[in-house]
Amino acid sequence: MDQEGEDPTFSATGVVTGDRVTVTVTGEVDMATADALFQAATPARITGATIDLRAVSFFDSAAIHTLVRLAEVYPGTFEVFPSDRVRRVLDISGLGEQPWLRPAQTDQPG
Repeated sequence: MDQEGEDPTFSATGVVTGDRVTVTVTGEVDMATADALFQAATPARITGATIDLRAVSFFDSAAIHTLVRLAEVYPGTFEVFPSDRVRRVLDISGLGEQPWLRPAQTDQPG
């Protein structure tokens, strides 16, 4: 499933494997696109989510709110792979030590 926001460079593509969804996000996550990210990450009958934000170029408070909401939807089964830019925004916002936040890496999340 692919969700497009108003930004033509944004995409949030979810792939479901079993009861888990992996969403790969590119472009800018902001007020115009954050809901598309949430929708891609919450398909029916899913109990866990991995969000790959390593190709995200902009991340604002609406995007932060979306991650917090997803962490509430998937307690204990949620993980986020941030880009350096996303990591910086989360660190500044006080969310840099969340248990769902993974170190930046070059391998695909699994």
